[in-house]
Amino acid sequence: MNDLTNARWRKSSRSGEGECVEVADNLADAVGVRDSKDVAGPVLRFAPAQWCSFVNGVKGGTPS
Repeated sequence: MNDLTNARWRKSSRSGEGECVEVADNLADAVGVRDSKDVAGPVLRFAPAQWCSFVNGVKGGTPS
């Protein structure tokens, strides 16, 4: 789950200018999330099922 060599990064459709996150969801075993202003910086890694739960919670308005 640590190899993000083949990650294809895309900006969030909700991002504006400057304050953006990028997501790499094309990998089989991980979803990466990073700050678009610091592409060499740290990356949060999630299991695909965890990422789906997070996204569905956000879309459904589930409180954290």
